[in-house]
Amino acid sequence: MECARAAARTKNNYLSAKHHRIVKRRGANRASVALGRNILEIIHSILTRKEPYRELGTDYWDRHREASIVRRTVKRLEGLGYEVKREKTSA
Repeated sequence: MECARAAARTKNNYLSAKHHRIVKRRGANRASVALGRNILEIIHSILTRKEPYRELGTDYWDRHREASIVRRTVKRLEGLGYEVKREKTSA
């Protein structure tokens, strides 16, 4: 639990982003328990596979669900009466 709470306080990493996502839905205590379990899963994976930890980054969830986010946002804007033209910029 202490490691989970410390990881949640760090900035710009996957674990803190995951903690903040869970806090919104479940609360701080449950998020800490879930994050503690995730840390244990990461440690187990590192020890069994003998591979270094790969940081996924804070925007992992946005990249992972990009199509869903775009579709939901377009639908919401069209519901408000906007005409939406989708183009992906190279930024």
